[in-house]
Amino acid sequence: MIKKISGEVWKQMQFPGYKNLRKKYAVSNHGRAASYTTDIATDGKILSGSVTSGYRTLNLHVENGSGTIYIHREVAKLFCSKKSPKHKFVVHINHKKQDNNSKNLKWATKEEVSTHQQKSPEKMAYKKRQAMRTSGLKLSASQVKAIKIAINNPKRKLTYKQMAEKYDVSEMTLYRIKSGENWAKVK
Repeated sequence: MIKKISGEVWKQMQFPGYKNLRKKYAVSNHGRAASYTTDIATDGKILSGSVTSGYRTLNLHVENGSGTIYIHREVAKLFCSKKSPKHKFVVHINHKKQDNNSKNLKWATKEEVSTHQQKSPEKMAYKKRQAMRTSGLKLSASQVKAIKIAINNPKRKLTYKQMAEKYDVSEMTLYRIKSGENWAKVK
């Protein structure tokens, strides 16, 4: 039996192969998941599931399909409205992947997901740590200045690939320097 929480609403999950399973599965607007046989209130059991890439999941054995069910996606399907068909992704508003309350979830486009991730406290802390790093770097500040001058020179003769070979870095490093993701403090 499941302990009731005020204002909690349960809805049955419907995913490919759900009818072939012995038990039924449901999620609540509070982000909890449960299994039951006949009625969630009488024979329901809260499921903790497992964690995949920081997200709470259920691993179910369904025929001809993926057995991994992401709880936040199921909660969003049942309790959150989509603005358009382009909104295919679910983001956690407070950036906490374990907080699957429907009030913390929203549907987003690919672009919105990217923007949302850049504002994550973890990402911001990472960027700050990277900016303050002084050891273990492949490039010096003077090399980065030279790279920035070369990249911004409309008459440059070297391609990104050639510059990457010259400085023994990847092309991606050069693109990150250009965008300011890496070495933003060097002007």
